[in-house]
Amino acid sequence: MINITLKQLRYFDAVTRAGHFGRAAESCAISQPAMSMQIKELEQTLGVSLFDRSARKVRLTTFGEAFSVRVRELLRATDELGDMARAARDGLMGRLRLGIIPTIAPYLLPSLIGDLTERHAGLDIHVRESLTPRLLQELSDGRIDAAIVALPISEPAFTEVALFTENFLLVRQIGARDEPVPSPASLREMRLLLLEEGHCFRDQALSFCHIHSALPRETLDGSSLSTLVQMVGAGIGVTLIPEMAADVETRSAAVAVARFGEPQPSRTVGMIWRKTSPLAPQLAEVAEVVRRSAAALREKHSQATLAA
Repeated sequence: MINITLKQLRYFDAVTRAGHFGRAAESCAISQPAMSMQIKELEQTLGVSLFDRSARKVRLTTFGEAFSVRVRELLRATDELGDMARAARDGLMGRLRLGIIPTIAPYLLPSLIGDLTERHAGLDIHVRESLTPRLLQELSDGRIDAAIVALPISEPAFTEVALFTENFLLVRQIGARDEPVPSPASLREMRLLLLEEGHCFRDQALSFCHIHSALPRETLDGSSLSTLVQMVGAGIGVTLIPEMAADVETRSAAVAVARFGEPQPSRTVGMIWRKTSPLAPQLAEVAEVVRRSAAALREKHSQATLAA
């Protein structure tokens, strides 16, 4: 019988993801020689090479590529055994690994973290902020328990729960505050500032304006909503932002915010998790906390708008 240890499989997976023994060793908090030794012992046990070390960057062999797929399945199943025990023992007490996209994280997290810890005392929350494709991969691999993203995802392996819908607002220079709100067709003729490629919010804005992402445009892209708003304040163009971001991002910029006419551009935000997750009942509870936190945040913004 082949004697392969779980530690060896985790080290192998780390090297596969990093493509580098040194970075993989650092992520696993061991020395590079120790990492190399564990991989060498794994290859000797299997009787076949897993990595091509002739290249400057470590590459998987043909067998290594096939082996890595099965290893990730085994590691995910092993992690779910731990989740099963945790769910049976103490529900969400312990650790919650939650992914969230950048156009939601800075605005929802402050209230959400407080609401979660109030409802689940002692909960150790690990937040992973990243773009949707990366979060989907990490969720699939079992590296996070759930993710808050824009829906739909339409991935059969995931449970999707819609939580709330929010509108997009127009941000333009403060001197244009009394001008008519442009139509989607008019926006196509303006310098529309958007987030960089990879952000789902970019695609949603382009869709509202009926702009094909492959077409050349007079535009500048930013890495964050804050950057876009500051660029608008400097007179470079106009942009769209989600409603929950308006108060935070526009308070220190010389910009004006306006609503579009009906039908307003919007997105549906939801939470997703693996259908096989033993924590599914507890994650459904977390989703309800997210829903209430978002509703309270929208109510707060609404009152602030009326007061203004």
